[in-house]
Amino acid sequence: MLPTDTSSAAEAPLVTEEKPEAGWRKRRQAPSLSDVYASVRVPGLQASFWRKLLAFWGPGLMVAVGYMDPGNWATDIAGGARYGYTLLSVILLSNLFAMLLQHLAAKLGIVTGRDLAQACRDHYSKPVAMVLWVLCEVAIAACDLAEVIGSAIALNLLFGIPLSVGVLLTILDVLVVLYFQNRGFRVIEALVAGLIFIIFGCFAYEIVVSRPDWVALAGGLIPRREVVTNPQMLYVAIGILGATVMPHNLYLHSSIVQTRAFERNEEGKRMAVKFATIDSTLALFLAFFVNAAILVLAAAAFHRNGHHGVADINAAYELLTPVLGAGAASVMFAIALLASGQNSTLTGTLAGQIVMEGFLNLKLKPWLRRLITRLIAVVPAFIVTLIAGEKGTGELLVLSQVILSLQLSFAVVPLVLFTSDRQKMGTFVNRPWVKYTAWAVSVVIILLNAHLLIQTFTG
Repeated sequence: MLPTDTSSAAEAPLVTEEKPEAGWRKRRQAPSLSDVYASVRVPGLQASFWRKLLAFWGPGLMVAVGYMDPGNWATDIAGGARYGYTLLSVILLSNLFAMLLQHLAAKLGIVTGRDLAQACRDHYSKPVAMVLWVLCEVAIAACDLAEVIGSAIALNLLFGIPLSVGVLLTILDVLVVLYFQNRGFRVIEALVAGLIFIIFGCFAYEIVVSRPDWVALAGGLIPRREVVTNPQMLYVAIGILGATVMPHNLYLHSSIVQTRAFERNEEGKRMAVKFATIDSTLALFLAFFVNAAILVLAAAAFHRNGHHGVADINAAYELLTPVLGAGAASVMFAIALLASGQNSTLTGTLAGQIVMEGFLNLKLKPWLRRLITRLIAVVPAFIVTLIAGEKGTGELLVLSQVILSLQLSFAVVPLVLFTSDRQKMGTFVNRPWVKYTAWAVSVVIILLNAHLLIQTFTG
Protein backbone atom coordinates (compact mmCIF):
# COMPACT_ATOMS: atom_id res chain seq x y z
CA MET A 1 0.00 0.00 0.00
CA LEU A 2 1.25 3.50 -0.80
CA PRO A 3 2.05 6.05 1.91
CA THR A 4 0.28 9.39 1.83
CA ASP A 5 3.59 11.26 1.73
CA THR A 6 7.10 10.42 0.67
CA SER A 7 9.36 12.97 2.30
CA SER A 8 9.42 15.88 4.68
CA ALA A 9 8.46 19.31 3.46
CA ALA A 10 12.04 20.44 3.84
CA GLU A 11 13.17 17.94 1.23
CA ALA A 12 10.52 18.88 -1.32
CA PRO A 13 12.16 20.69 -4.23
CA LEU A 14 10.81 23.98 -5.43
CA VAL A 15 8.87 23.58 -8.66
CA THR A 16 10.33 26.19 -10.96
CA GLU A 17 8.18 27.92 -13.56
CA GLU A 18 8.48 26.33 -16.99
CA LYS A 19 9.23 28.39 -20.07
CA PRO A 20 7.45 27.48 -23.30
CA GLU A 21 9.62 25.01 -25.19
CA ALA A 22 10.63 25.57 -28.80
CA GLY A 23 8.32 23.81 -31.21
CA TRP A 24 5.21 24.38 -29.08
CA ARG A 25 2.69 27.17 -29.19
CA LYS A 26 2.61 29.41 -26.17
CA ARG A 27 0.59 27.68 -23.46
CA ARG A 28 -2.72 29.28 -22.59
CA GLN A 29 -4.10 26.67 -20.27
CA ALA A 30 -3.57 25.50 -16.73
CA PRO A 31 -1.31 22.51 -15.96
CA SER A 32 -2.83 19.09 -16.47
CA LEU A 33 -5.03 18.12 -13.49
CA SER A 34 -4.20 21.49 -11.99
CA ASP A 35 -5.79 20.68 -8.62
CA VAL A 36 -3.20 17.94 -7.99
CA TYR A 37 -0.33 19.23 -10.14
CA ALA A 38 3.03 18.86 -8.31
CA SER A 39 1.12 17.93 -5.14
CA VAL A 40 3.17 14.83 -4.23
CA ARG A 41 6.51 15.71 -2.64
CA VAL A 42 9.65 13.88 -3.70
CA PRO A 43 13.08 13.75 -2.03
CA GLY A 44 16.03 15.71 -3.37
CA LEU A 45 18.39 14.51 -6.07
CA GLN A 46 20.88 13.26 -3.47
CA ALA A 47 18.37 10.92 -1.80
CA SER A 48 18.74 7.14 -2.08
CA PHE A 49 17.44 5.17 -5.05
CA TRP A 50 14.72 3.50 -2.99
CA ARG A 51 13.39 6.73 -1.49
CA LYS A 52 13.12 8.28 -4.94
CA LEU A 53 11.46 5.16 -6.33
CA LEU A 54 8.91 5.19 -3.49
CA ALA A 55 8.13 8.83 -4.22
CA PHE A 56 7.45 8.12 -7.90
CA TRP A 57 5.69 4.80 -7.29
CA GLY A 58 1.95 4.97 -8.03
CA PRO A 59 1.12 6.33 -11.50
CA GLY A 60 2.34 3.08 -13.06
CA LEU A 61 -0.17 1.08 -11.03
CA MET A 62 -2.98 3.36 -12.21
CA VAL A 63 -1.87 2.83 -15.80
CA ALA A 64 -1.61 -0.95 -15.27
CA VAL A 65 -5.32 -1.01 -14.39
CA GLY A 66 -6.21 -0.46 -18.04
CA TYR A 67 -4.22 -3.54 -19.03
CA MET A 68 -6.21 -5.86 -16.78
CA ASP A 69 -9.72 -4.41 -17.09
CA PRO A 70 -12.82 -6.57 -17.81
CA GLY A 71 -12.46 -5.99 -21.54
CA ASN A 72 -9.34 -8.17 -21.57
CA TRP A 73 -10.90 -11.14 -19.83
CA ALA A 74 -13.03 -12.57 -22.64
CA THR A 75 -10.17 -12.63 -25.16
CA ASP A 76 -7.77 -14.21 -22.64
CA ILE A 77 -10.34 -16.85 -21.68
CA ALA A 78 -11.08 -17.69 -25.33
CA GLY A 79 -7.37 -17.89 -26.17
CA GLY A 80 -6.58 -20.25 -23.30
CA ALA A 81 -9.62 -22.49 -23.75
CA ARG A 82 -9.11 -22.93 -27.50
CA TYR A 83 -5.34 -23.02 -27.88
CA GLY A 84 -3.88 -23.81 -24.46
CA TYR A 85 -0.73 -21.89 -23.63
CA THR A 86 0.19 -20.99 -27.23
CA LEU A 87 -0.98 -17.36 -27.10
CA LEU A 88 1.00 -16.49 -23.97
CA SER A 89 3.64 -15.12 -26.34
CA VAL A 90 1.07 -12.63 -27.67
CA ILE A 91 0.31 -11.37 -24.16
CA LEU A 92 4.04 -11.00 -23.50
CA LEU A 93 4.57 -9.12 -26.77
CA SER A 94 1.59 -6.85 -26.06
CA ASN A 95 3.01 -5.95 -22.67
CA LEU A 96 6.41 -5.16 -24.15
CA PHE A 97 4.68 -2.83 -26.63
CA ALA A 98 2.81 -1.25 -23.73
CA MET A 99 5.99 -0.70 -21.69
CA LEU A 100 7.57 1.24 -24.55
CA LEU A 101 4.49 3.36 -25.25
CA GLN A 102 3.90 4.18 -21.58
CA HIS A 103 7.55 5.22 -21.25
CA LEU A 104 7.02 7.66 -24.12
CA ALA A 105 3.79 8.98 -22.56
CA ALA A 106 5.50 9.59 -19.22
CA LYS A 107 8.44 11.29 -20.92
CA LEU A 108 6.15 13.59 -22.90
CA GLY A 109 4.35 14.74 -19.75
CA ILE A 110 7.49 15.21 -17.66
CA VAL A 111 9.63 16.97 -20.27
CA THR A 112 7.06 19.26 -21.91
CA GLY A 113 4.68 19.81 -19.00
CA ARG A 114 1.82 18.84 -21.31
CA ASP A 115 -0.33 15.76 -21.30
CA LEU A 116 -0.98 14.09 -24.66
CA ALA A 117 -4.33 15.84 -25.10
CA GLN A 118 -2.79 19.28 -24.47
CA ALA A 119 0.08 18.43 -26.81
CA CYS A 120 -2.35 17.52 -29.59
CA ARG A 121 -4.29 20.75 -29.02
CA ASP A 122 -1.06 22.77 -29.20
CA HIS A 123 0.29 21.02 -32.30
CA TYR A 124 -2.70 20.41 -34.57
CA SER A 125 -5.22 22.77 -36.09
CA LYS A 126 -8.49 23.18 -34.24
CA PRO A 127 -10.54 20.94 -36.60
CA VAL A 128 -7.99 18.12 -36.35
CA ALA A 129 -7.81 18.48 -32.57
CA MET A 130 -11.61 18.32 -32.37
CA VAL A 131 -11.69 15.11 -34.41
CA LEU A 132 -9.04 13.57 -32.13
CA TRP A 133 -11.05 14.67 -29.08
CA VAL A 134 -14.28 13.07 -30.36
CA LEU A 135 -12.45 9.81 -31.15
CA CYS A 136 -10.87 9.78 -27.72
CA GLU A 137 -14.18 10.42 -25.98
CA VAL A 138 -15.71 7.51 -27.90
CA ALA A 139 -12.81 5.29 -26.76
CA ILE A 140 -13.26 6.34 -23.12
CA ALA A 141 -16.99 5.65 -23.34
CA ALA A 142 -16.19 2.21 -24.79
CA CYS A 143 -13.78 1.52 -21.95
CA ASP A 144 -16.40 2.69 -19.45
CA LEU A 145 -18.86 0.34 -21.12
CA ALA A 146 -16.52 -2.59 -20.43
CA GLU A 147 -16.25 -1.50 -16.79
CA VAL A 148 -20.03 -1.29 -16.43
CA ILE A 149 -20.62 -4.70 -17.98
CA GLY A 150 -17.75 -6.32 -16.05
CA SER A 151 -18.97 -4.94 -12.72
CA ALA A 152 -22.57 -5.95 -13.45
CA ILE A 153 -21.51 -9.48 -14.37
CA ALA A 154 -19.43 -9.73 -11.18
CA LEU A 155 -22.37 -8.56 -9.02
CA ASN A 156 -24.59 -11.10 -10.76
CA LEU A 157 -22.12 -13.94 -10.20
CA LEU A 158 -21.42 -13.08 -6.55
CA PHE A 159 -24.84 -11.99 -5.30
CA GLY A 160 -27.34 -13.05 -7.96
CA ILE A 161 -28.20 -9.42 -8.75
CA PRO A 162 -29.88 -9.24 -12.20
CA LEU A 163 -27.60 -7.78 -14.87
CA SER A 164 -29.93 -4.84 -15.56
CA VAL A 165 -29.98 -3.90 -11.85
CA GLY A 166 -26.20 -4.35 -11.62
CA VAL A 167 -25.73 -1.97 -14.55
CA LEU A 168 -27.81 0.67 -12.76
CA LEU A 169 -25.88 0.17 -9.50
CA THR A 170 -22.65 1.10 -11.28
CA ILE A 171 -23.92 4.70 -11.37
CA LEU A 172 -23.10 4.80 -7.64
CA ASP A 173 -19.42 4.55 -8.63
CA VAL A 174 -19.65 8.29 -9.28
CA LEU A 175 -20.06 8.97 -5.56
CA VAL A 176 -17.22 6.63 -4.61
CA VAL A 177 -14.82 8.23 -7.08
CA LEU A 178 -15.70 11.75 -5.96
CA TYR A 179 -15.13 10.84 -2.31
CA PHE A 180 -11.64 9.52 -2.93
CA GLN A 181 -10.72 12.32 -5.35
CA ASN A 182 -11.34 14.81 -2.56
CA ARG A 183 -9.00 12.87 -0.21
CA GLY A 184 -5.86 13.51 -2.26
CA PHE A 185 -4.06 11.90 -5.17
CA ARG A 186 -1.97 9.54 -3.05
CA VAL A 187 -5.17 8.15 -1.54
CA ILE A 188 -6.47 7.30 -5.01
CA GLU A 189 -3.14 5.62 -5.83
CA ALA A 190 -3.31 3.63 -2.60
CA LEU A 191 -6.87 2.48 -3.35
CA VAL A 192 -5.86 1.39 -6.85
CA ALA A 193 -2.84 -0.46 -5.46
CA GLY A 194 -5.02 -2.28 -2.92
CA LEU A 195 -7.49 -3.43 -5.58
CA ILE A 196 -4.67 -4.56 -7.86
CA PHE A 197 -3.18 -6.72 -5.14
CA ILE A 198 -6.63 -8.24 -4.46
CA ILE A 199 -6.78 -9.21 -8.17
CA PHE A 200 -3.20 -10.49 -7.98
CA GLY A 201 -3.96 -12.59 -4.89
CA CYS A 202 -7.12 -14.08 -6.43
CA PHE A 203 -5.27 -15.22 -9.53
CA ALA A 204 -2.32 -16.51 -7.55
CA TYR A 205 -4.84 -18.80 -5.83
CA GLU A 206 -6.38 -19.79 -9.17
CA ILE A 207 -2.98 -20.71 -10.61
CA VAL A 208 -2.15 -22.88 -7.60
CA VAL A 209 -5.43 -24.84 -7.68
CA SER A 210 -5.47 -25.21 -11.49
CA ARG A 211 -2.04 -26.95 -11.47
CA PRO A 212 -0.88 -25.81 -14.95
CA ASP A 213 1.66 -27.67 -17.05
CA TRP A 214 4.70 -25.53 -16.28
CA VAL A 215 6.79 -26.87 -19.17
CA ALA A 216 4.02 -26.13 -21.67
CA LEU A 217 3.48 -22.75 -20.00
CA ALA A 218 7.14 -21.80 -20.49
CA GLY A 219 6.95 -22.98 -24.09
CA GLY A 220 3.94 -20.76 -24.68
CA LEU A 221 6.07 -17.67 -24.05
CA ILE A 222 8.04 -18.45 -27.23
CA PRO A 223 6.32 -17.14 -30.40
CA ARG A 224 5.18 -19.80 -32.86
CA ARG A 225 4.55 -19.58 -36.60
CA GLU A 226 1.06 -21.05 -36.26
CA VAL A 227 -0.11 -17.90 -34.46
CA VAL A 228 0.18 -16.14 -37.83
CA THR A 229 -0.58 -19.02 -40.21
CA ASN A 230 -3.76 -20.22 -38.43
CA PRO A 231 -6.51 -17.66 -39.27
CA GLN A 232 -8.66 -18.51 -36.22
CA MET A 233 -5.69 -18.28 -33.87
CA LEU A 234 -4.54 -15.04 -35.48
CA TYR A 235 -7.99 -13.54 -34.94
CA VAL A 236 -7.89 -14.34 -31.21
CA ALA A 237 -4.27 -13.14 -31.00
CA ILE A 238 -5.15 -9.78 -32.53
CA GLY A 239 -8.08 -9.52 -30.14
CA ILE A 240 -5.69 -10.02 -27.21
CA LEU A 241 -3.36 -7.33 -28.57
CA GLY A 242 -6.21 -4.92 -29.19
CA ALA A 243 -7.64 -5.46 -25.72
CA THR A 244 -4.27 -5.05 -24.03
CA VAL A 245 -2.88 -1.75 -25.37
CA MET A 246 -5.37 0.93 -24.27
CA PRO A 247 -5.37 4.40 -25.93
CA HIS A 248 -6.77 6.29 -22.93
CA ASN A 249 -3.83 5.08 -20.81
CA LEU A 250 -1.44 7.16 -22.91
CA TYR A 251 -3.41 10.33 -22.12
CA LEU A 252 -3.71 9.31 -18.47
CA HIS A 253 -0.03 8.54 -17.91
CA SER A 254 1.23 11.72 -19.58
CA SER A 255 -0.82 13.68 -17.04
CA ILE A 256 -0.52 11.88 -13.71
CA VAL A 257 3.29 11.79 -13.81
CA GLN A 258 3.07 15.57 -13.40
CA THR A 259 1.61 15.16 -9.89
CA ARG A 260 5.21 14.76 -8.62
CA ALA A 261 6.96 17.90 -7.37
CA PHE A 262 10.29 17.31 -9.12
CA GLU A 263 12.47 20.22 -10.19
CA ARG A 264 11.41 21.41 -13.64
CA ASN A 265 14.99 21.62 -14.94
CA GLU A 266 17.00 19.14 -17.01
CA GLU A 267 18.45 17.26 -14.05
CA GLY A 268 15.11 17.03 -12.26
CA LYS A 269 13.29 15.93 -15.41
CA ARG A 270 15.91 13.27 -16.12
CA MET A 271 15.41 11.83 -12.65
CA ALA A 272 11.63 11.94 -13.05
CA VAL A 273 11.73 10.18 -16.45
CA LYS A 274 13.99 7.46 -15.03
CA PHE A 275 11.83 6.66 -12.01
CA ALA A 276 8.50 7.08 -13.82
CA THR A 277 9.71 4.52 -16.37
CA ILE A 278 10.77 2.07 -13.65
CA ASP A 279 7.41 2.59 -11.95
CA SER A 280 5.34 1.88 -15.07
CA THR A 281 7.51 -1.05 -16.20
CA LEU A 282 7.24 -2.83 -12.85
CA ALA A 283 3.50 -2.18 -12.69
CA LEU A 284 2.99 -3.55 -16.20
CA PHE A 285 4.74 -6.75 -15.12
CA LEU A 286 1.88 -7.13 -12.61
CA ALA A 287 -0.59 -6.55 -15.43
CA PHE A 288 1.22 -9.19 -17.49
CA PHE A 289 0.85 -11.66 -14.64
CA VAL A 290 -2.90 -11.04 -14.39
CA ASN A 291 -3.53 -11.30 -18.15
CA ALA A 292 -1.30 -14.36 -18.43
CA ALA A 293 -2.96 -15.91 -15.38
CA ILE A 294 -6.41 -15.61 -16.98
CA LEU A 295 -5.18 -17.40 -20.10
CA VAL A 296 -3.23 -20.00 -18.08
CA LEU A 297 -6.29 -20.66 -15.92
CA ALA A 298 -8.43 -21.17 -19.03
CA ALA A 299 -5.78 -23.46 -20.54
CA ALA A 300 -5.38 -25.56 -17.39
CA ALA A 301 -9.06 -25.74 -16.45
CA PHE A 302 -10.80 -25.84 -19.83
CA HIS A 303 -8.43 -26.70 -22.71
CA ARG A 304 -6.85 -29.60 -20.81
CA ASN A 305 -10.29 -31.03 -19.95
CA GLY A 306 -11.79 -30.69 -23.42
CA HIS A 307 -13.88 -27.55 -22.81
CA HIS A 308 -12.50 -25.73 -25.87
CA GLY A 309 -15.62 -23.69 -26.51
CA VAL A 310 -15.51 -21.58 -23.35
CA ALA A 311 -15.25 -18.01 -24.56
CA ASP A 312 -17.01 -15.74 -22.06
CA ILE A 313 -16.86 -14.77 -18.40
CA ASN A 314 -20.13 -16.39 -17.33
CA ALA A 315 -19.27 -19.79 -18.77
CA ALA A 316 -15.83 -19.66 -17.17
CA TYR A 317 -17.34 -18.85 -13.77
CA GLU A 318 -19.86 -21.71 -13.98
CA LEU A 319 -17.21 -24.29 -14.93
CA LEU A 320 -14.27 -23.34 -12.72
CA THR A 321 -15.35 -24.97 -9.46
CA PRO A 322 -16.71 -28.21 -11.01
CA VAL A 323 -13.68 -28.67 -13.26
CA LEU A 324 -11.00 -27.78 -10.70
CA GLY A 325 -12.76 -29.26 -7.67
CA ALA A 326 -11.83 -26.17 -5.64
CA GLY A 327 -14.78 -24.57 -3.87
CA ALA A 328 -13.42 -21.03 -3.90
CA ALA A 329 -12.24 -21.02 -7.53
CA SER A 330 -15.38 -19.42 -8.99
CA VAL A 331 -15.78 -16.98 -6.10
CA MET A 332 -12.16 -15.77 -6.38
CA PHE A 333 -12.67 -15.33 -10.11
CA ALA A 334 -15.74 -13.12 -9.56
CA ILE A 335 -14.07 -11.09 -6.78
CA ALA A 336 -11.14 -10.36 -9.09
CA LEU A 337 -13.57 -9.30 -11.83
CA LEU A 338 -15.39 -6.91 -9.48
CA ALA A 339 -12.10 -5.40 -8.25
CA SER A 340 -10.99 -5.00 -11.87
CA GLY A 341 -14.18 -3.16 -12.82
CA GLN A 342 -13.99 -0.80 -9.84
CA ASN A 343 -10.33 -0.05 -10.47
CA SER A 344 -11.02 0.79 -14.09
CA THR A 345 -13.75 3.18 -12.92
CA LEU A 346 -11.24 5.23 -10.95
CA THR A 347 -8.72 5.56 -13.76
CA GLY A 348 -11.41 6.07 -16.41
CA THR A 349 -12.72 9.05 -14.47
CA LEU A 350 -9.33 10.74 -14.50
CA ALA A 351 -8.73 9.92 -18.17
CA GLY A 352 -12.04 11.54 -19.10
CA GLN A 353 -11.20 14.67 -17.14
CA ILE A 354 -7.72 14.89 -18.69
CA VAL A 355 -9.00 14.50 -22.24
CA MET A 356 -11.78 17.09 -21.93
CA GLU A 357 -9.58 19.67 -20.21
CA GLY A 358 -6.65 19.04 -22.55
CA PHE A 359 -8.44 19.16 -25.90
CA LEU A 360 -11.08 21.78 -25.07
CA ASN A 361 -9.40 23.73 -22.26
CA LEU A 362 -12.79 23.28 -20.61
CA LYS A 363 -13.34 22.39 -16.98
CA LEU A 364 -16.49 20.68 -15.75
CA LYS A 365 -17.26 19.81 -12.18
CA PRO A 366 -15.90 16.28 -11.55
CA TRP A 367 -19.31 14.86 -10.61
CA LEU A 368 -20.89 16.19 -13.81
CA ARG A 369 -18.07 14.92 -16.06
CA ARG A 370 -18.20 11.49 -14.45
CA LEU A 371 -21.99 11.28 -14.56
CA ILE A 372 -22.07 12.12 -18.29
CA THR A 373 -19.45 9.47 -19.10
CA ARG A 374 -21.12 6.83 -16.95
CA LEU A 375 -24.58 7.46 -18.42
CA ILE A 376 -23.20 7.11 -21.95
CA ALA A 377 -22.06 3.61 -20.95
CA VAL A 378 -24.99 2.68 -18.71
CA VAL A 379 -27.82 3.43 -21.15
CA PRO A 380 -26.77 1.02 -23.95
CA ALA A 381 -25.68 -1.62 -21.43
CA PHE A 382 -29.03 -1.41 -19.62
CA ILE A 383 -31.02 -1.69 -22.86
CA VAL A 384 -28.98 -4.67 -24.08
CA THR A 385 -29.29 -6.53 -20.76
CA LEU A 386 -33.07 -6.12 -20.84
CA ILE A 387 -33.39 -7.29 -24.44
CA ALA A 388 -30.61 -9.87 -24.91
CA GLY A 389 -29.41 -10.80 -21.40
CA GLU A 390 -26.02 -12.47 -20.91
CA LYS A 391 -25.41 -13.14 -24.60
CA GLY A 392 -25.99 -9.51 -25.47
CA THR A 393 -23.67 -8.18 -22.77
CA GLY A 394 -20.93 -10.52 -23.96
CA GLU A 395 -21.26 -9.23 -27.51
CA LEU A 396 -21.33 -5.64 -26.24
CA LEU A 397 -18.09 -6.30 -24.33
CA VAL A 398 -16.43 -7.48 -27.55
CA LEU A 399 -17.74 -4.42 -29.41
CA SER A 400 -16.21 -2.11 -26.79
CA GLN A 401 -12.79 -3.65 -27.48
CA VAL A 402 -13.23 -3.19 -31.24
CA ILE A 403 -13.96 0.51 -30.66
CA LEU A 404 -10.83 0.81 -28.53
CA SER A 405 -8.80 -0.83 -31.29
CA LEU A 406 -10.15 1.68 -33.80
CA GLN A 407 -9.02 4.62 -31.65
CA LEU A 408 -5.59 3.28 -30.73
CA SER A 409 -3.61 4.53 -33.73
CA PHE A 410 -4.95 8.07 -33.21
CA ALA A 411 -3.21 8.16 -29.81
CA VAL A 412 -0.06 6.19 -30.65
CA VAL A 413 0.98 8.11 -33.78
CA PRO A 414 0.92 11.62 -32.21
CA LEU A 415 2.76 10.29 -29.15
CA VAL A 416 5.61 8.82 -31.20
CA LEU A 417 5.65 11.89 -33.46
CA PHE A 418 5.94 14.37 -30.57
CA THR A 419 8.57 12.45 -28.59
CA SER A 420 10.70 12.02 -31.74
CA ASP A 421 10.72 15.77 -32.48
CA ARG A 422 13.89 17.46 -31.20
CA GLN A 423 12.29 20.91 -31.30
CA LYS A 424 9.62 19.75 -28.86
CA MET A 425 11.70 17.46 -26.63
CA GLY A 426 15.19 19.01 -26.76
CA THR A 427 17.83 16.70 -25.29
CA PHE A 428 15.10 14.24 -24.27
CA VAL A 429 14.17 13.44 -27.88
CA ASN A 430 13.89 9.73 -28.63
CA ARG A 431 17.19 8.12 -29.51
CA PRO A 432 17.27 6.65 -33.03
CA TRP A 433 16.77 3.05 -31.86
CA VAL A 434 13.84 4.10 -29.65
CA LYS A 435 12.29 6.14 -32.46
CA TYR A 436 12.52 3.36 -35.04
CA THR A 437 11.32 0.74 -32.57
CA ALA A 438 8.37 2.94 -31.59
CA TRP A 439 7.40 3.51 -35.22
CA ALA A 440 7.69 -0.23 -35.92
CA VAL A 441 5.43 -0.98 -32.92
CA SER A 442 2.97 1.65 -34.16
CA VAL A 443 2.83 0.11 -37.64
CA VAL A 444 2.33 -3.38 -36.21
CA ILE A 445 -0.48 -2.18 -33.93
CA ILE A 446 -2.20 -0.27 -36.74
CA LEU A 447 -2.02 -3.16 -39.22
CA LEU A 448 -3.16 -5.79 -36.72
CA ASN A 449 -6.03 -3.69 -35.45
CA ALA A 450 -7.08 -2.90 -39.02
CA HIS A 451 -7.10 -6.65 -39.71
CA LEU A 452 -9.16 -7.24 -36.56
CA LEU A 453 -11.74 -4.66 -37.60
CA ILE A 454 -12.03 -6.08 -41.13
CA GLN A 455 -12.46 -9.59 -39.78
CA THR A 456 -14.99 -8.45 -37.17
CA PHE A 457 -17.23 -6.61 -39.61
CA THR A 458 -16.97 -9.21 -42.37
CA GLY A 459 -17.63 -12.13 -40.01
